[in-house]
Amino acid sequence: MRVHALFPTLVYAAALQKGDSRAFNRQLLKECRQLREDDAAGRRWSLKNYAGGYTSYGSVHRLQGISPTFDALRRKLNRHVAAFARAVEWDLQGRNLEMTDCWINIMPRHTVHSLHLHPHATLSGTYYLQVPSGSPGIKFEDPRLDRFMAAPPRKLKARREARAWITFPAAAGRLILFESWLRHEVVPNRVDAERISVSFNYNWF
Repeated sequence: MRVHALFPTLVYAAALQKGDSRAFNRQLLKECRQLREDDAAGRRWSLKNYAGGYTSYGSVHRLQGISPTFDALRRKLNRHVAAFARAVEWDLQGRNLEMTDCWINIMPRHTVHSLHLHPHATLSGTYYLQVPSGSPGIKFEDPRLDRFMAAPPRKLKARREARAWITFPAAAGRLILFESWLRHEVVPNRVDAERISVSFNYNWF
């Protein structure tokens, strides 16, 4: 073969745990809704920065340090984070990947999470708690897109690895991990129900 695939961009998708995650998700959802009620600063921040929805990103963004339930999520993530680090062949030089931030996102109808990345982080991810049918997934952008210059457009039915944009479906109990420099977005929620997720960052210490 004379064509070689180089510089892969890896995204990890898996169920958080073996077996039924609904009981664990119910407890997380209960705390998410209670936090929205209690977090006046977060609601004000969301009004300016997350129109129509609620996120604790600007107010309470280290939930793993204040909630035993979110700390349990952190512990459940450990094996997945280790698996991703092996897949990308990171040489951590005896240091650990540690969760630094953990926050919630509640997206009612029409709420959008615009294109962004996670600066000052190594590994990022999302865990889905409630995903009504028809809710959007997470959309990733080819990190080379601004360098394509005179490249022709890709075929409509191009292989997934050759496309400029890829959307991973969201599903309750599903986990997505990716390197923090990878730009991503969530398009507007078109259904009359809330899409609820937990996002997080890890750093290399």
